[in-house]
Amino acid sequence: MTHFGIICPAAAGHLNPMTTLGYELQRRGHRVTLLGIEDAQPKVLAAGLEFQVIGKSDFPKGATKDLFTQLGNLSGFKALQYTINWIANGANIVLRDAPEAVKAAGIEALLVDQAAPEGGTVAEYLDIPFVSVCSAIMLNREINVPPFTTPWNYDPSWRGILRNRVGYALLNRIGKSLRKVINDYRQQWNLSPYHDPNGNYSQLAQLSQQPAEFEFPRKELPSVFHFTGPYNNPASREPTPFPYEKLTGQPLIYASMGTLQNRLLWIFHMIAEACVGLDVQLVIALGGGEAPESLPELPGNTIVVGYAPQLELLQKAILTITHAGMNTTLESLSNGVPMVAIPITNDQPGVAARIAWTGTGKVVPLGKVSVEKLREAIKQVLTEDSYKKNALRLQEAIRRAGGVSRAADIIEQVVATGKPVLASGAV
Repeated sequence: MTHFGIICPAAAGHLNPMTTLGYELQRRGHRVTLLGIEDAQPKVLAAGLEFQVIGKSDFPKGATKDLFTQLGNLSGFKALQYTINWIANGANIVLRDAPEAVKAAGIEALLVDQAAPEGGTVAEYLDIPFVSVCSAIMLNREINVPPFTTPWNYDPSWRGILRNRVGYALLNRIGKSLRKVINDYRQQWNLSPYHDPNGNYSQLAQLSQQPAEFEFPRKELPSVFHFTGPYNNPASREPTPFPYEKLTGQPLIYASMGTLQNRLLWIFHMIAEACVGLDVQLVIALGGGEAPESLPELPGNTIVVGYAPQLELLQKAILTITHAGMNTTLESLSNGVPMVAIPITNDQPGVAARIAWTGTGKVVPLGKVSVEKLREAIKQVLTEDSYKKNALRLQEAIRRAGGVSRAADIIEQVVATGKPVLASGAV
């Protein structure tokens, strides 16, 4: 039995897949403890995992509500800068508090979310193995592939590469504060500084929730990179009530803008208006951003809830309208459900670009959202067979990828051998 520690941001899009991975490892007889701020505790305990609070004085209980409220009202570059500053603050807390917490708990190996790049430095300082996990879009940089923050399509021509270079240069400027936090601690701990962001990730194994088919062509991935497919299991999530008796039996459209960028209520109004006249029933999940009462008297027989049992509803849905968060996207594709994407910020433009590239949905940029454009996109995805066929193709790719079981196999191999676990076909 191994005692694993988990380090990830305290946001649902990261906690849900990471606790599912921990749940699978615990089911196999291991011990799993998530280290995080106090607001992460309910989701951790719902998955049956142990929890070790860090940063209690910096982030007392309820502190993330105000942070997420501010983020929920932002979009585009301002939201991205806000997110990176939040991650940098979190990195400082992890680097300051996690080493002692890991030692005190007797944790023997770490599972580190790519969006918490400081976790690898903690493992290196403590001389314990760690595995990197891409719970959102994979962050590995490659000059042929657009930065994850952009809506750009794959273009390996010299024009595309030049465009990508400019994008990565801007991303480097935005991420300067995060790099400084990590390298300051590395210097203090006599570790060599990181100059390349790819250096933050594990040399033993890197796991991605994406299937390979939901990623642009890659030529420079490390030999230890594994496309495992998504990690989701209703048993590892908090139970969520839902008024199933209000479902009419009409084809179901599920709309969610996630749990962070979810306070732009005008988008939900437009989505509801766009569905008027279609023989469908719309379910809107607000993700905790606002109370359902904030959207009174929407047209049609729309159901509005604060939170929804997403995994269960997607089994009934014919279409998802999404902010292009990676978890909602992969959970839709796991059920063969095509999408209309309205990306807001952070990695969502990059996920939306992959939705368009794979033909699994239509993208409506935030700056161009209107009732007419949404209705046109919804009708196109529902009436043109290619979107459903492509979603089913990705559903099969996800099934073949192995999911949380394969990811746990790789993690167990890392701790059993202490050696890099090569991906299939890697030399």
